[in-house]
Amino acid sequence: MNRRKFLGNMSWITGGLAFANALPASAFALEGNLCKGFVRSGGKPVKDVVVSDGFSVVATDNKGAFSFEWNPNAVAVFLSTPSGYAFKQEKNISRHYRLVQDVAGQEVLFDLVPLGKDDNEHEFIIWADPQVKNMKDVQLMMTQSVPDVQRWLSTRKNTDLIHGICVGDIVWDNHSLFPEYEKAVAQMNIPFFQCLGNHDMDYNKGGDESSDDTFQQLYGPCDYSFNRGKVHYVVMDNVRYMGKDRDYDGFFQDQQLAWLKKDLSYVPADYLIILCVHIPVHSGVKNKKALYEILGDRKVHIMSGHTHYHLNKITGNIFEHNHGTVCGAWWTGSICVDGTPNGYGIYKVKGNDLSWFYKAVGQDNDYQMSLNIAKTDDGLKQLVVNIWNFDPSWRQEYVVNGETKGALEQFTGFDPVAYANFIGPDLPKTRGFAEPHQTNHLFKAVLPADAREVVVKVTDRFGKIYTATQYIS
Repeated sequence: MNRRKFLGNMSWITGGLAFANALPASAFALEGNLCKGFVRSGGKPVKDVVVSDGFSVVATDNKGAFSFEWNPNAVAVFLSTPSGYAFKQEKNISRHYRLVQDVAGQEVLFDLVPLGKDDNEHEFIIWADPQVKNMKDVQLMMTQSVPDVQRWLSTRKNTDLIHGICVGDIVWDNHSLFPEYEKAVAQMNIPFFQCLGNHDMDYNKGGDESSDDTFQQLYGPCDYSFNRGKVHYVVMDNVRYMGKDRDYDGFFQDQQLAWLKKDLSYVPADYLIILCVHIPVHSGVKNKKALYEILGDRKVHIMSGHTHYHLNKITGNIFEHNHGTVCGAWWTGSICVDGTPNGYGIYKVKGNDLSWFYKAVGQDNDYQMSLNIAKTDDGLKQLVVNIWNFDPSWRQEYVVNGETKGALEQFTGFDPVAYANFIGPDLPKTRGFAEPHQTNHLFKAVLPADAREVVVKVTDRFGKIYTATQYIS
């Protein structure tokens, strides 16, 4: 967010490149100096490519040239990869940028490679909160989450048009594990873009102006954009660090919003906007109205994580997907705190239309609900159904012994399995702080005494029908 001010004159940094890694990347951008360069493809200039340092936003001219004055707080110069071109990556980690420390005083060249195919139809996945704290967590990620993505990718005809975005909490305060995450990305074998989470920050070395230094050195700017087909993707840091461990809030700084407004000014009005952040905007960002005003009446989907539960929230023209997490309830089992399975979102783009489903790790694509039957206080049997990706456009009904009973009753409460596994200070044994969280994607019905078989049928907003059956002994 706010970047460290340049803290002196050139004599202060005369340690050469050996000293560079100890400095924030922004320390190398000198006010008044020009950032200039070219965007080319196959040696030919590419016009109208958007280039930025997170403050200035310009488009290349007929010669593929760009030029602007470095902002003293800039950490990198980056391009918004245009549609029709491959994502620049290194072992599948996105490298759409040049750090200031590597290019200050030099002419910057970005070389684009054409995809060679139409990208109006493509797919992407959203990973929220891998959040590995130790090698045991890493092992679970590598043996459960990564193979699940690999299996899904093996069913796709063309993986060239699939990318991934991790919406933060890549690690759990343990920066030595960033390379382990990178190994996971390498094995999934699709380009991945990174978003900063509260557990990815540098603690106790200053305030928000310095909390992102390690992340920036590894993955570049915290706010950036790229394009594929008729979709404009934006990744932003919405974690404002207050200067001591775990003291943060959800907030967009003024210069971030100013950058976003400039960035969107280059995007056609009919493009779909995918905004990726860590903290959910609808519930966790203090100045969300300022963001909504900039987004205006565009078609927008927000991708977030952080909560370790799953929730869909529609605010006017903005659909926010607050994802269940890769790590579930901090690698304590197979579910999140609301009963949503450990997993990730899978999204399909066609033009500027978006469809999606939630992929539970270790389950097939049609696993979209869980059924539980418990006795009520008066001895009756009650069916509780958790439909984790539910939104108001979904429909549901239940059938008992072959007889259709109509719709279930939606309610807010605890998922029975999450409650049993997480309630109280002693559960789960590995990380007892994980408590169950109430959710509104629960549905219930009292069953007749002679119920032997219950079938629940749900239809999602795209007309896809899912069924689940529970036999009663």
